[in-house]
Amino acid sequence: MTEPATEFPPPKILTLSPAHKPILITQGAEGRLYKTPSPFQPDQFCALKYRPPKPYRHPILDARLTKARISSEAKVLDRCYREGVPVPAVLTKDAAAGWMMIEWIEGEPVRVGINKWLGERPEDDAVVDHSQEDETPLVDLMKRIGVAVGALHRTGVIHGDLTTSNMMLRPWADDRLPNGHGDEAEKAMAVAGDVVVIDFGLAMQSQSDEDRAVDLYVLERAFASTHPRAERLFHHILDSYREAFKKAPGVLHKLEDVRMRGRKRSMLG
Repeated sequence: MTEPATEFPPPKILTLSPAHKPILITQGAEGRLYKTPSPFQPDQFCALKYRPPKPYRHPILDARLTKARISSEAKVLDRCYREGVPVPAVLTKDAAAGWMMIEWIEGEPVRVGINKWLGERPEDDAVVDHSQEDETPLVDLMKRIGVAVGALHRTGVIHGDLTTSNMMLRPWADDRLPNGHGDEAEKAMAVAGDVVVIDFGLAMQSQSDEDRAVDLYVLERAFASTHPRAERLFHHILDSYREAFKKAPGVLHKLEDVRMRGRKRSMLG
């Protein structure tokens, strides 16, 4: 059951400018995401992630957990941003109050772009002859995803929830946009843009190949579930990951072990 929107008011920082009402973008079990004008550049927007108090927890424990989780996520984002990983910049935070303000990423989730490319599902996908399609723009997107994940793991960060919903396509400048007209150009536009990884609420820092392999496995399973008609292209993500991250061979070897364990669990129910 979704908690009533009026149960917890927004954080105080969002009430300081009555002229600009924040927009609630999404609400989950652990927090809320608002879109609001930036206090540093009022002509631009930022995202504010807020973890409201949990009435089912002891207040002191809840305050400690909230502060620790906001601090941890901000620390991971800062590290990634400094190392050149495509993530939102942290603008400011108040961990004790349960919020942090980050860069607003324009564009659509990668999930939406891929689904626009795929279009409506045919009655029988098995009869579709993919060899007649120019899939270069979609393959290029797969490669950009692999580069982004490789950069993330190279920094020593495990995302914990890698899905195409947790990646954004930040629009390119006009001179980088695909040329042409018609359906093919429209499909290419749907998957154009820089991949930006978002939502680090479950992230942790680790240099373990096992942890990195599990991260890739989560992405692989989520991709197969969300985009079954593009599953045959997932290997391009792994190929690009291998090129972007020099320790990838060890991670991909571990990925085979993780897959095997996953198959055994599936067989055992």
